[in-house]
Amino acid sequence: MSNTTESGRLISLDVLRGFVMFWIMSGEHIIHALAKAAPIPVFIWMSSQLHHTDWNGITFYDMIFPVFLFVAGVSMPYSFDKKMINAGVKTPMELPSKEKQKIYLSMLKRTCILLFLGLVVNGLLRFDGYNQTRFASVLGRIGLAWFFAGMIYLNFDLKKQLLWFAGILFGYYLVLKLVPVPNFGAGILTKEGSFTSYIDQQFLPGRLHSKVYDPEGLFSTIPAIATALLGVFLGTFLKHSINDSVSRKTIIMITSAIVLIGIGMIWNYDFPINKRLWSSSFVCYVGGFSILFFTFFYLIIDVWGFRTWAFPLIIIGSNSILIYMASEGLVNFGHTAAFVFGGIITFLPLIWQPVFTALSITLIQLLLLYFLYKRKWFLKI
Repeated sequence: MSNTTESGRLISLDVLRGFVMFWIMSGEHIIHALAKAAPIPVFIWMSSQLHHTDWNGITFYDMIFPVFLFVAGVSMPYSFDKKMINAGVKTPMELPSKEKQKIYLSMLKRTCILLFLGLVVNGLLRFDGYNQTRFASVLGRIGLAWFFAGMIYLNFDLKKQLLWFAGILFGYYLVLKLVPVPNFGAGILTKEGSFTSYIDQQFLPGRLHSKVYDPEGLFSTIPAIATALLGVFLGTFLKHSINDSVSRKTIIMITSAIVLIGIGMIWNYDFPINKRLWSSSFVCYVGGFSILFFTFFYLIIDVWGFRTWAFPLIIIGSNSILIYMASEGLVNFGHTAAFVFGGIITFLPLIWQPVFTALSITLIQLLLLYFLYKRKWFLKI
């Protein structure tokens, strides 16, 4: 049994990152096509889970983004480990001020790069006008939430980090419930009337994703910091429990997940689970499932050592930002797949052609990622 790769990296993090990214890059299209070609209950159910909810509620697809952010948080205690060893300290708070300043600059640089790449995905370089560019983005939110979670991790002990986590969730809840929005009043959690939508309309430049609000907008990025902090807590726990038995760690992780899911379900009655608002109940509910997803892959990959099957997920997770950007319109994988496999697919029954078209796109993507992986070319930010 092994807990890490040769380089000290948790392989399960790459696998989990690859698992959630697979559905974004092309996996969803395979399932949607399967549900039409073979409309059996399991495919129909899976297809229904690969759509975002319209507003309140939750599907698996709504979990993908926060799980990805959660994984970034888990990585944080490990990424700062070498710096603490070199400085001869045991906690980030003990790092010398000069070393911290270097870390701050590095973190700020990473955040700015992610903000810029998010703008590129949103069409910044098309030069079709300032008002047509969407400034909020998935990558931008990851960068901002990760940055502020990192600042909390570097400057506060675990008890105060937990206070930050609770303060963010309850503070966000109180603002949305108590602060009145012009023409709507307080506590109106609709697309048009929520406080987050009001802030986006007033202060977010460019185009909003959904006219009256943006799912990656300004104010709703604040609770996303709590999602990243949940990952930090898990990463810290794994680091400090390295000598504990696997069963003890598993029980603690599963128990924590159940508690978070329970809190999210109870809070849902007063503060609905809502990805667009990134509501506090959403943070808890999806945070619990994020821990369960991680525990599943951690046991299979890092503890029991069953890794061969997960190689496609590893190569996706190792270049997750690159394949995300490419699949969001920067690369036309469909054109390449049609050029290579289009002729063969036309011989198949018409109802099955969309399934194999989607599979061919996935194959092209995996071949590209395999090529990059073998040459150790990774988009590191």
